[in-house]
Amino acid sequence: MNPYLDLPSPAQDEAGKLASIYGLQNHGLTNLHRVYWNLPTASLYEESVFRGEARVSHLGPMVVNTGKHTARAAADKFVVRDHSTGQPVWWGEYNRPFSPEKFSALLMRLQGFLQGRDVFVQDCYAGADPDYRMPIRIVTEKAWHSLFARNMFMKIRSTEELKRHVPEFTVICAPSFQSSPVIDSTRTETFIIINFSERLALIGGSSYGGEIKKTIFTVLNFLLPQEGVLPMHCSANVGPAGDVALFFGLSGTGKTTLSADPSRSLIGDDEHGWSENGVFNFEDGCYAKVIRLSPEAEPQIHACTRRFGTILENVVLDPLSRRLDLNDDALTENTRGAYPLDYIENYLPPKMSGHPHNVVFLTCDANGVMPPIARLTPDQALYHFISGYTSKIAGTEIGLGTEPEITFSTCFGGPFMVHRPYTYAEMLKARLLKYGATCWLVNTGWTGGPFGVGKRISIRHTRGLLHAALTGKLKDVKYRQDRVFGFDVPESCEGIPPQILNPANTWPNRDEYTRKCKALAARFVENFKLMDDGCPESIIKAGPSVARAGTA
Repeated sequence: MNPYLDLPSPAQDEAGKLASIYGLQNHGLTNLHRVYWNLPTASLYEESVFRGEARVSHLGPMVVNTGKHTARAAADKFVVRDHSTGQPVWWGEYNRPFSPEKFSALLMRLQGFLQGRDVFVQDCYAGADPDYRMPIRIVTEKAWHSLFARNMFMKIRSTEELKRHVPEFTVICAPSFQSSPVIDSTRTETFIIINFSERLALIGGSSYGGEIKKTIFTVLNFLLPQEGVLPMHCSANVGPAGDVALFFGLSGTGKTTLSADPSRSLIGDDEHGWSENGVFNFEDGCYAKVIRLSPEAEPQIHACTRRFGTILENVVLDPLSRRLDLNDDALTENTRGAYPLDYIENYLPPKMSGHPHNVVFLTCDANGVMPPIARLTPDQALYHFISGYTSKIAGTEIGLGTEPEITFSTCFGGPFMVHRPYTYAEMLKARLLKYGATCWLVNTGWTGGPFGVGKRISIRHTRGLLHAALTGKLKDVKYRQDRVFGFDVPESCEGIPPQILNPANTWPNRDEYTRKCKALAARFVENFKLMDDGCPESIIKAGPSVARAGTA
């Protein structure tokens, strides 16, 4: 939409009716054209369509195209290095330092850029637990990003509460504003920069909605450990008996799919905190991959792609019938749906529950050598938590090809971890020991060979194994100890073909399996050398043994 044409928009008359007394001038945003405060879903639909940002598809979802960025620009994220972040932050690949002076200069240019333009504001909370929730503000250039924030974060229902809202952290997202690498010291024209001292984050050059969500998650990963809360990149659900389960894993490993279990209540699908009160969701929505989604395999998530209020990113839409093609990856493999949590039929309204009985680490093993499920000791659990082994699935980050890419993402969410790995691992260990949770490693990747040779483990089998683990059916079965990795693998599980429980039995060539297993064990060992700062010897020794790999 041309910012210089003063056309009346659908929500113009309601733009300021839900405005906070703590205005945008407090963020240095002045001389704006019009500010649309806390618009509801229907109004944001009208504004998004009016401005040419989105189309309405069959049965009501909003479909948007995020342009050249269809995934997170992980290499373009920075953290301002100053007195508050110098020592605590784990500087390196995921937390690139940015100078306060450069941040101030870039912010001034962004403030100038937004003058005379419309912006949208959503005031909300991050965190369901009232003891730890953080008031936040999301300021966006695009109307659909305001709806994205409204879907993802905790909504404020009271008009009076909205008027009194004072954010403790603010995100300003302006996709059409690009930085100058020469002037601003950014890597490219795209930037995601977090300033903890100013309690402010800037996003520019990218329309991908996930940048907003993950920026707030990164903020919580820095601040909450200081309050004794463990932030976690995991989904969570609870069974009829009150047994909470956590599911750690990167995008593409099945966190969202496996936690949306009709027999259990969903606490949340992606980001949680674990405090002395129990587990609580950071968000009020879900952000799920929808490529090749089927109503048979994932009925609840599939149903959300047919509902008003859902935002679908980069899903192919027939312009005449307005029907979706969830199988079409012409724009990206990383097609996404952002929808309110209450669209999942069995969600848990408080979005918080007690302490976990089971902790599940999900890995997508593209090598095809990990068993579909294994039980971990507490030290093994910390080793695998710090390692965060998986395979990045095509499309989840810029630069990934069509084949999975082996990676070790510390704490199963390395790009969002701000403190050093053992900071989070030590907090996890204390909770595992205090509350007696059982830890499982579940492989949702390949069996019968590596990617290109074997096949992806059946989701039906994964669900069956998880159900047996969470309901205690694996408690008394016979286990074998894996010679290389040392964890315990069940030899049988009701309803599951026994041969798939031992990956060596699924390969056509056992020698080739042994070579792959040995190579993966070596990768684990070498990676952990980069992560073992502060780790006790017992955790280091809980990893795989390359020496034993020859007898696998």
